[in-house]
Amino acid sequence: MTRVTFLSADGEQRSEVDAPAGHRLLEVAQNDGQPLEGTCEGQMACSTCHVLIAAEDFGKLPRASEMEEDLLDLASHVTRYSRLACQIELTDAIDSLTVRMPGGVKNMQGR
Repeated sequence: MTRVTFLSADGEQRSEVDAPAGHRLLEVAQNDGQPLEGTCEGQMACSTCHVLIAAEDFGKLPRASEMEEDLLDLASHVTRYSRLACQIELTDAIDSLTVRMPGGVKNMQGR
């Protein structure tokens, strides 16, 4: 089980949920009502699930694939802690993860 804390772009806590191993961060975010779309439907054709991982948690995740890094090049407000939520699978080795929504960007639903 991973404790996931979702922060708004300005750093305020939006919610905190316990997520079972084997789930992708995108699925957890969507189930929690977070403003991530993941509109590529698994085809990795967009970057609508871009999130910022807390610096202290970034090292808990496996490295991004080359394809993910290429897609992040298409996203706005990318930092060294940027990842695509659809590519992060939660495991029992990840006890907690703090995720912030990037600022200045609205998804296609305007959220």
